[in-house]
Amino acid sequence: MKQAKPLPAYLVQRYQAWKDTTYDNNQAWFRRLADQGQHPRAMVISCCDSRVHVTSIFGADPGEFFIHRNVANLVPPYDPECEAYSTSAAVEYAVRVLKVAHLIVLGHSNCGGVRACHDMCVGNAPELEDTNSFIGRRMNVLRPGYELIKHVANPEERIEALEKQSVIISLQNLYDFPFVAEAVDRGQLSLHGLWTDIAEGELYMNDGHGGFVPL
Repeated sequence: MKQAKPLPAYLVQRYQAWKDTTYDNNQAWFRRLADQGQHPRAMVISCCDSRVHVTSIFGADPGEFFIHRNVANLVPPYDPECEAYSTSAAVEYAVRVLKVAHLIVLGHSNCGGVRACHDMCVGNAPELEDTNSFIGRRMNVLRPGYELIKHVANPEERIEALEKQSVIISLQNLYDFPFVAEAVDRGQLSLHGLWTDIAEGELYMNDGHGGFVPL
C-alpha cells in the first residue's frame, strides 16, 4: 500500500479556522448531536456536482438533513437483487430508521451526468456505451426520460428538460420502494422534486404533472 501524502495545506488551514470559530462557538450543539444521534427532518438526494450546495440553499445546520449524493441525483428502480445498492440503502435507512418526514430529490442546471446521458442517447458518446463505463451504466436509469423529451428542438432546452426528467424519474422510482409507498400512504412521509438554476439562484418545484414552478 502506497504511503498517503499529507493533506493539502489549505484544507488543514480551513479545518483549523472552522475548529477555532464555528465549532468553538457551538460546542454544546455538536456534543448534543454526538450524544443524542441524528434526527434529520428530511432526506435530500442531490447530485455530486460541487456547485450544488444543499445546506447553503436551505440555510441548514448540522443534523438537519440526511444527504445522499450521486451522479445526476438518480434513484434507481426498486430491485432487491441489484448489487448497486448505495442509493437504495440510503433511502431505506432514512425512511425506516431515521423516519424522515420529507424526501427531496434535487436536480440542477448544467448537470454533466445528464448531458452525458443525452450524448449517449443521441449516439455522440460511444465510450459511455462500453460496459466498463460506470457513468454509462448509471445513466441508463435516465434513458426512459430521454424518450419523453427528445422532440424538443433546441439542444440546450432539451438537456434542461432531461435534467428535470432525472428528478421526475427518481420520484417515480421512489414510489416503487414498498417501505416508501407505505410511509407515504400513512401520511408519515412526503416526496418532493426540485430543480435549481445555478446561475440565477432560482429553485423550481415539480407540480406533480410533469412541470416545474418557481418557488
